[in-house]
Amino acid sequence: MKKLIYFVLTLVGISAMIIAYLELNSSYIVTPFINKHAPVITHQEITINASAQEVYEVMSDINHWAAWHPEAEAPRLTGPFEKGNSFDWKSGGLTIHSTLHSAIPGQKIGWSGKAFGAFAIHNWSFIENNGQTTVKVDESMEGWMVTLLRNKFQKGLERSLQVWLKDLKVKAEE
Repeated sequence: MKKLIYFVLTLVGISAMIIAYLELNSSYIVTPFINKHAPVITHQEITINASAQEVYEVMSDINHWAAWHPEAEAPRLTGPFEKGNSFDWKSGGLTIHSTLHSAIPGQKIGWSGKAFGAFAIHNWSFIENNGQTTVKVDESMEGWMVTLLRNKFQKGLERSLQVWLKDLKVKAEE
């Protein structure tokens, strides 16, 4: 029994050291473009019966995301909504630290965010035509955990963005 306990503790210790190494030695390039070589990539879009500026205003009000999109837990933007400022939030059980890389009123919002074992780049664009806005979102995810659980992250990201777009549509059309 002692040998089994020793073996399990050794295995746990080695696993913890590997994970710590992966986390501490992960470097990601913050860019306004998704990583087209990332293990997880998705593109989603929806048409909303509101102006691009109205949709942009809903999306840029980060501190109130949770009121209309429950999957965004405790979002908190530090400073004004502008390029270079950061916000913290939770989604899908992960605590995420994100930094805005794009904030063009009525046109585009983008951020990069790091969570345990993952790094994502989000790009949202708003294209208005005849009083309606097509919202397009592109996202890439990478990192040791994303690579390890690629299929789970791919399905989860696609589902999450579909829900997010539906929630945004409901809020912007109020």
